[in-house]
Amino acid sequence: MGARATKGKAVIISAMQGTKIAIGGKGGVGKTTVCAILAQLFAESGLDVLAIDADPNSNLTSAFGISSEQSPEPLIKMKELIAERTGTSKDSVGAYFRINPKVSDLPERYWLESNGLKLLVLGAITQGGAGCACPEGAFLKALLTHTILQRQELVIVDLAAGVEFMGRASVQGIDALVLVVEPGGRSIETSNNMAKMAKELGIGSVAAVANKITEPSQTYDIKSQLKNIVLLGSLPYSQAVQKSDMNRSAVFISDPDIIQHLRKVKDALTDLISTKENIKSDC
Repeated sequence: MGARATKGKAVIISAMQGTKIAIGGKGGVGKTTVCAILAQLFAESGLDVLAIDADPNSNLTSAFGISSEQSPEPLIKMKELIAERTGTSKDSVGAYFRINPKVSDLPERYWLESNGLKLLVLGAITQGGAGCACPEGAFLKALLTHTILQRQELVIVDLAAGVEFMGRASVQGIDALVLVVEPGGRSIETSNNMAKMAKELGIGSVAAVANKITEPSQTYDIKSQLKNIVLLGSLPYSQAVQKSDMNRSAVFISDPDIIQHLRKVKDALTDLISTKENIKSDC
């Protein structure tokens, strides 16, 4: 029975190869921490993992304990590369550009291999009013589309905070959106809005992780206010994780209790995605 269960688990883990997961939520809820730990846990399971930082703050490298000196420059800041791929000059404004630039060779050229996985820092557009109708937007969307639709790794993306990123439809094609929610009305509202947009984009699995919980009733309150979102688990507030963030040290070794909670979250997420895929196959 034990061998059979182990074999079954191995089949499920193997089926996760090629899965695309996005991590989102309101700013400050801990989505980067959750993204980094889940990426590490999936890599430890034997999967080939590509973690993508698509947040303008680009903090995923520090969550892996990578120093600022060793962190790669976000691709969105590489003006000459963007100009070359989109057919514009690096300082042009209002010029014609390629809306589908070639990007398939870029992940291998710019990812950083660390902690048994690959890390690609995309960054995001930060200037006011910027969207997809510009060379930077086209470049970013092309990179995300390529990694989500064409890559064979398990891809896990740390999204920019809030709902704006969802509006660009850059995350179409992902298998699951995991929303990190802290106790608070604004965080819950943001998650419900993102979940609604995810369903409109055709994302099959939308789930949540409650974070920074200081008393059990907060988990109940969050769960009761989430609309059509599966709650994968809850994480207690951790001073050790906060200290790790302050020191730019690897969050994966900061608090064993948080890691154990997120192992359960990873297993619940794997079951959720596998169930959805089995239903899709049967249809």
